[in-house]
Amino acid sequence: MTPIYTALAVLVTFIWGVNFTFIAWGLESFPPLMLTALRFFFTAVPLVFFLKPPKFNRTLLIYAIGTFVMQYAFVFTAMHLRASAGLTALLLQIQIFITVLLAYFILGEAVSRMQIIGMLVGVLGLSVIALNLGGDMPLAGFVCILIAAIGWSFGNIASKQASTQATQQGSDGAIIPSNTGSNKASALSALALVVWGGLIACVILTLSSLIFETEAWQLATFTEASLKSWLSLGFIVYVSTLIGFGLWAHLLSQNTASKVMPFALLVPVFGMTTSVLLTGEIVTWWKMLAMILILSGLVLANIK
Repeated sequence: MTPIYTALAVLVTFIWGVNFTFIAWGLESFPPLMLTALRFFFTAVPLVFFLKPPKFNRTLLIYAIGTFVMQYAFVFTAMHLRASAGLTALLLQIQIFITVLLAYFILGEAVSRMQIIGMLVGVLGLSVIALNLGGDMPLAGFVCILIAAIGWSFGNIASKQASTQATQQGSDGAIIPSNTGSNKASALSALALVVWGGLIACVILTLSSLIFETEAWQLATFTEASLKSWLSLGFIVYVSTLIGFGLWAHLLSQNTASKVMPFALLVPVFGMTTSVLLTGEIVTWWKMLAMILILSGLVLANIK
């Protein structure tokens, strides 16, 4: 990866790490499915009226359901069940290994020996957390995060397929010859993918919330929500979703998944640090050990 792509990957992981604390603050006023539905409503509106929709097909549907519906409905639910922001950020990164394996079997992307070693070291870090369930990570929350990780992994593969197809063609179906044109098309197609995928997710999540969180759908829920929760929703929508996922889809379209995905191992490091500083989450020896192992896995996975 070029230095610019590397810097963008680190920036996105920082945004996503901080985002877990904002999710915790948003859940102080809204139930999980409603908060997720609100997230993707504001992600889609009003940009959906200005961006040309990507071709609606199975790839877009898998991306929306996997990356947005499954990942965030279950992550928000896990945190609603008292899973801490830092540990949620850490455990969710099992999606990295699932994604690379899916890219190998579905897309035929090569995986180097050092990347495999790095992933194994990262799995050891995740295992340390799994062996210390309870308290900050209840069993129900652990299961929810595993489901979320599987959804995100399939969404990553769909994102790469959709973005790659879109950047190979211009608006009239012609191949884009210049690097500048290709990069511009990639950025726009990535943003359109997030916005229109968010619209699909919003519909599914709103219906789900109306069914499972019926009592929450009253005016008082919105009028009595704290300013902190509303500001947190704003960060989740405009910074984490639009900027974060737009950049991530662009990175996946320009690089192999095995090169991009290891950077996601930085998310729990940023997530844990932010949670400690802003929410007072307690750092134990096994949390530190898990983070060290995960960061070591990232370093090993990026050795050429």
